[in-house]
Amino acid sequence: MFLPVTKEELKKLGWKNLDIIFVTGDAYIDSPYIGVALLGKLLVKNGFKVGIISQPNLKSPHDILRLGLPRLFWGVTAGSIDSMVANYTPLKKRRKTDDFTPGGKNNKRPDRATIRYVNLIKQYDKTKKPIIIGGIEASLRRIAHYDYWDDKIRRSILLDSKADILVYGMGEKTILELAKRFDKQEDYKDVRGICYLSNKHPHNFTKLPSFEQVIKNINDLIEMMKLFYDNQDPINANGLFQQYGNRFLIHNPPQWLPSENELDSYYELDFEYDVHPYLKKNGEVKAIHTIKNSITINRCCFGECNFCAIAIHQGTRVISRSIPSIIKEVEQLKRTPFFKGIISDLGGPTSNIYGYECDKKQKFGKCKNKRCIFPNVCSRMTVSHKKLITLMRKVREINGIKKVFIQSGLRYDLILKDKLFGDKYLDELIKYHISGQLKIAPEHLDNDILTLMGKPSNNTLKDFVKKFYAKNKKFRKKQFLTYYFIVAHPGCSLVKTKKLKNELINTIKTIPEQIQIFTPLPLTWSSIMYYTGKNPFTGETLYVEKDLKKKAQQKNYLLIGKQKHKKNHLST
Repeated sequence: MFLPVTKEELKKLGWKNLDIIFVTGDAYIDSPYIGVALLGKLLVKNGFKVGIISQPNLKSPHDILRLGLPRLFWGVTAGSIDSMVANYTPLKKRRKTDDFTPGGKNNKRPDRATIRYVNLIKQYDKTKKPIIIGGIEASLRRIAHYDYWDDKIRRSILLDSKADILVYGMGEKTILELAKRFDKQEDYKDVRGICYLSNKHPHNFTKLPSFEQVIKNINDLIEMMKLFYDNQDPINANGLFQQYGNRFLIHNPPQWLPSENELDSYYELDFEYDVHPYLKKNGEVKAIHTIKNSITINRCCFGECNFCAIAIHQGTRVISRSIPSIIKEVEQLKRTPFFKGIISDLGGPTSNIYGYECDKKQKFGKCKNKRCIFPNVCSRMTVSHKKLITLMRKVREINGIKKVFIQSGLRYDLILKDKLFGDKYLDELIKYHISGQLKIAPEHLDNDILTLMGKPSNNTLKDFVKKFYAKNKKFRKKQFLTYYFIVAHPGCSLVKTKKLKNELINTIKTIPEQIQIFTPLPLTWSSIMYYTGKNPFTGETLYVEKDLKKKAQQKNYLLIGKQKHKKNHLST
């Protein structure tokens, strides 16, 4: 069933009122890819009554009060994307479209949606029910952070929104525990995975530099980030606190990661894999085409690219679903009326990190002095595509499945590292799972910039490209690589971009279509480089392009002559 979005649905369910109401900046799609849908279904399974208010009108009480008031609390999220990223390009131009809005026009999601929705609730809920904020916007803004759109250090979003609790990370276990605590009227302040405000701080928590310090001194900001990053694995993290005037932001240790069985159970909830009918009348929600025939096989990412938000939101310890659970979801998907036998993606944050992790990290937590696969793959990380190969074979052998594509990006360095199964995985991929093109994300070819990004050297790319096309020739396939590159990352000048273009033409004989201008996302290391003009790991001064026209110039320079080089590439 769909979670209710109208009073009429409540009546049909026999619910007089709701325990929890989620407010979201997205159209409500009932899919495990959508946070409020997954959390809502999990809460309902555990006996709570949950409704959803999607993209409420800010100028009227009608939408926000449509389902009445919750018995326990409100849950607020900007949606699947930070609202400022959703609303603006890297050049700070207003986006015209929004794939999570019915009709596709970008006119429903307000800037800083989390703050706006909390203010809306406070304006009309005179009972002052607790408000819990979560989702990626809240998670990446949970402590003091650099905000690209204001070009300054902003306070924790918990202070700016005036909500009661902030849930960070993947919130299933946390929101369920909070609901049970509120239901029993028990104290919640020891729940993992939350932030809250207090007039005092726990004495055994680690002190972060205060907000007043980090807005004045970039060295304090860098120190704050180092302490923050060192305390994000639930096994070895300590609680944190940060002072704002006479108040303290309390950042409890991260929530325990779900077990394989728990993760399986989340994705086996009763989903409709569709947009709620109440919203369909307002137009097509384009995001549904990306997710409705896709299967998530794992969470989190140990890649920790400096510009990427996944590791800090989902975590760095990869957890994978069991093969029987994934097959069960495929069987469930087959029963939906729109399924035509094609799975559009079998993946996750990275498609080929399924089924393996570092044994040491699983037992003791993430190392605080090094990363798993940068600058090289750690010797303790046993990279193996064996289980993933088994999964791919089992899924494509299911009766009624015509094709299984892998659309999520992959780490080609891990394919090369896996001496036992890397070649076999690439064989399977090329023979059965590519729809003409395979996505990879080198991001750049200059090794100095790749180091700043936390990406492997360009020699790894060259080796993979050679191997990929050799195997295509072997299997008589005409498949191609789609490359994702970033310009204007800290350290990247126009001179570097010109060198990049020459290298692209000489190395892969093409100019990629997917070229992005760097966006400094909150709480990423790259955003700290952008703001401070320093390499936070070495202290060296960096070139940082902040002029919007010159950023555009870098992208445009790469794109000049793109069609000619693309034609040459396709003929080789």
